[in-house]
Amino acid sequence: MLNTFKIYDELTTTMDVAAARKITEVITLVYEDLQNTATKQEVQDLRDVVSELAQAQKRTEERLDALTFQVQELAQAQKRTEERVEELAQAQKRTEERVEELAQAQKRTEERVEELAQAQKRTEETVRMLVQEVEKLSRGLDNTRSQIGGLARSVSYALENEAYRKLPAYLQARHQLILQERLIRTEIGGQEINLFASAARNGEAVIVVGESVLRLDDPSKLGHLQAQVDLVHELYHLPVIPLIVTHYARPALREQAEQAGIIVVQSFEWDV
Repeated sequence: MLNTFKIYDELTTTMDVAAARKITEVITLVYEDLQNTATKQEVQDLRDVVSELAQAQKRTEERLDALTFQVQELAQAQKRTEERVEELAQAQKRTEERVEELAQAQKRTEERVEELAQAQKRTEETVRMLVQEVEKLSRGLDNTRSQIGGLARSVSYALENEAYRKLPAYLQARHQLILQERLIRTEIGGQEINLFASAARNGEAVIVVGESVLRLDDPSKLGHLQAQVDLVHELYHLPVIPLIVTHYARPALREQAEQAGIIVVQSFEWDV
């Protein structure tokens, strides 16, 4: 008699319960059919076939388990690949965003450079116009200086010309100096002398050497006159009477000049 429970129990050790039950049912049906027709040898052969089928099923399930494991590994690898791809996609996105930021920054930089270039251009144009204005002002200032210089020379010559007429009487009345000849403008030893004349004081021959200045406000003018006095004295070997004619003399400087023996005559004083 066929022990179906044992067959079922053996099959469940190598396959799942449903498959074992199905095969057991098939074997039972076949066995029942063979009871009437098959020999013992045929039954044994059938058992061998069933055993081989069971082994084949076992190997199939083992291969299936191996394939399942491989599929799981592939799934894990695919998952890791997808995660890596996602990371790369995010990195690429961040890179593109950074590139866009840099592009925008570059654009702003170029716009700023263009603004600076335009500002520089305007500055250069302004500087050019200012240079032109300064040149105009410089030319105007040169003209003004020339005019002032010409006017100063005119006023200075006018002062000298007035001195030529007024000084003889003034010097005689105030300083006992009698001119032996008219006052002249001359050059001695390469230096221009504004006022020059031979004179006498108390019967002694002297020479008058004078300088005309619009304002006596600079001590260096005294030094300039002293250099002329020394030059004339060296050439003529006579006492030299230094003289300064001016429209205005600073009191302190006039006192300094008079202490040095210099006659200071202001234009408003010579009408005696």
